[in-house]
Amino acid sequence: MQDKQIIDLFFARDESAVLQTKQKHGAMCFSIANNILGDREDAAECENDAYLALWNAIPPANPRNFTAFLAKITRSIAIKRVRERTAKKRGGGQTEVPLDELINCLSDKNDFEAQLRAEELAELLGSFLDTLKRDERNVFVCRYWYCDSVADIASHFGFSKSKVKMILLRTRDKLSAFLVKEGVLL
Repeated sequence: MQDKQIIDLFFARDESAVLQTKQKHGAMCFSIANNILGDREDAAECENDAYLALWNAIPPANPRNFTAFLAKITRSIAIKRVRERTAKKRGGGQTEVPLDELINCLSDKNDFEAQLRAEELAELLGSFLDTLKRDERNVFVCRYWYCDSVADIASHFGFSKSKVKMILLRTRDKLSAFLVKEGVLL
C-alpha cells in the first residue's frame, strides 16, 4: 500500500491505517527506537507509542513525506524516553554518544541555543547537508539522526569502522567551519 493511501485511511479514521503503517514501516520505527534506546523492549513500546502519536496527529496533519513524518515522531518519542530514563538514574545511554560528538560544533561559551532559534538551526543544517558528498551526508545522517552505531554504519555502507570515524570527524569539522562562516559560532 502506498503512503498516500495510508494517509487517506488515517483521515477516514480507519483503524487499519495503523496496521498498514506497521506492516510497511514497522521495521524502520523499531530500528530508530532501538538505536536510540538500546533496549528492544523499550523500542517496541516506543514503536507502539509512535503509532498512537501518528493516529492523533493525522488529521489534521497531512504530511508530504509520510515516512519522514513517522521517523521524526518515533525519534522524538525515543529521545524523550531516554531523557526520562537518564533523569531518573543519571545513567548513560548510547544516544548521548553521537549527540556529544556534535556538541562542540553546535555550542559555544555564549549559549548557542539563546543565539539561534531551532528553526534557523534546522535550515542551516539542511544547507550544510546539501554541501556534502552523498556518502558523507548519508553517514552523517545515519549517525546523528538515526543514532546508528559506527559498526552498523560501516556494515551498511561497506566501509571500515575507521573510515566511518574519519568521515564523521571530517564532517563535524566541516560543520564547525560552516557554522563559523555563517556567523553562528565565533
